[in-house]
Amino acid sequence: MNGSSQHYRPFLILLVAVSVAFAWILWPLYGAVFWGAILAILFAPIHRRIAAKLGSRRNVAASISLLVVLIVVIVPVIFIAGSLVQEGANLYERVKSGNLNFGSYVQQILDAMPASVQSMLARFGVSDLSSLQDRLTEGAMQASQFLATQAVNIGQNTAEFIVSFGVMLYLLFFLLRDGSIVAARVREAIPLNDGHKMLLLRKFTTVIRATVKGNIAVAAAQGALGGVIFYVLGIQGPVLWGVVMAFLSLLPAIGAGLVWGPVAVYFLVSGATWQGIALALYGVLVIGMVDNVLRPVLVGKDTKLPDYVVLISTLGGMGLFGLNGFVIGPLVAALFFSCWDLYTSDFATVPSKRKRGRRLSPNPSRGPREANPGGLQESAAPVNVYEPERGAATTGHSMAAQVAESVSSRARGRGQRGAGR
Repeated sequence: MNGSSQHYRPFLILLVAVSVAFAWILWPLYGAVFWGAILAILFAPIHRRIAAKLGSRRNVAASISLLVVLIVVIVPVIFIAGSLVQEGANLYERVKSGNLNFGSYVQQILDAMPASVQSMLARFGVSDLSSLQDRLTEGAMQASQFLATQAVNIGQNTAEFIVSFGVMLYLLFFLLRDGSIVAARVREAIPLNDGHKMLLLRKFTTVIRATVKGNIAVAAAQGALGGVIFYVLGIQGPVLWGVVMAFLSLLPAIGAGLVWGPVAVYFLVSGATWQGIALALYGVLVIGMVDNVLRPVLVGKDTKLPDYVVLISTLGGMGLFGLNGFVIGPLVAALFFSCWDLYTSDFATVPSKRKRGRRLSPNPSRGPREANPGGLQESAAPVNVYEPERGAATTGHSMAAQVAESVSSRARGRGQRGAGR
């Protein structure tokens, strides 16, 4: 064992070193690799159905699946991103020129409130909104400037964007075509038994689908519904506000209401009564119910993370990885809880079971490993160690029989010697 460990340790060090080096090489393209793998896992069920109908034509099946991904995901994302950048640039120009002043909207809301409410707010120092107006204007300028800067960066780094996009599509094609082979190689590399491998991989794929469908799909649905109602009501920048509502949908309970709520109040106090009522009802009954109705259907109860875990993991992931952290954060959090659940439900119980097996060993002289060579499995003919009286009685009975037989044999020997005389 020691010799094999000494030969195994250098190879393990080499394996870790080359793995780290390979990850370092791929790091500039980690976004393309990450999204290629995520999309392959998400669309694997659809690809299996297509491949089952096409038989041995694997390349054709992968090409059709890739076309489905382009139509369903990539084309809408490109359209929304372009509209978002354009509306962000327009917002920046309007705020910078003074045509759009968020503080004035807040002041109109306060002026429309009853006198009692205004006096109560004045006691708390809320009546003076000059600092709030400055902060709102500054925040709007920073957000719109960020979007405009991203548009300029994409234009300047067009070649890099095209390369990353091409790598993602290229990798996605081969992961769809050879996904079963890659999954088999991954299963072989995991240093666990077959049962734990299947459980961990099943949790991994389930968590990825649940995270993406539960977070991105619900956020996209709420953002799309919010953008539609903003467009119908004639609010400028519906795509921009829809994206903002999509990001805020990660906040439990309130979420997208932080956007449509103040707008509905502004409509009501500014005289647009029916617009305010329509937006409030739509926000509560349609946008607000998406999370309660759509998330259980897409995710299920077993894989749903608590809302606070989703929030902090998403914010932390975006702080480390940018927009990719919108998925990476909840994904890592879900895998963290899955691995600990696997440990507490299985591995953590092994030492206690082994201790009980050693304590109940029927033959202490053999040692615990010989007494129970199958680990947690019991022997084919277990000994009932909880009935020692029956064993003692049986042993005493056999000893008495042996003594009686010895006495009778001696008596027969004496009788034979007496007859010989």
